[in-house]
Amino acid sequence: MTDHGRVIPVEIHGQRYPIRSTLDPEYVARLAIYVDEKMRAAADSTPTGDSLRLAVLAALNIADELFRCRDSNHVRDGRLAERAEELEKILDRVLMA
Repeated sequence: MTDHGRVIPVEIHGQRYPIRSTLDPEYVARLAIYVDEKMRAAADSTPTGDSLRLAVLAALNIADELFRCRDSNHVRDGRLAERAEELEKILDRVLMA
């Protein structure tokens, strides 16, 4: 039998949602709080009251954060690979001497 998780009630932008998840309930609650904050920020910048429009704007903001984080990690990983390659060359020279 597959574990489908438990239902975790969360509130986002004044609406309650039952989220079925195998994740830790506190973690799911933190995710919901984060999404709620993004929805509120979208509402502050675009006071239309249209929940779907706010959800799309919040999702775009979250996607932007994710992409920037990924790009930052790729840059960092690239720098680490370059440094590792430089160290390998230095070690090769030292060991050949």
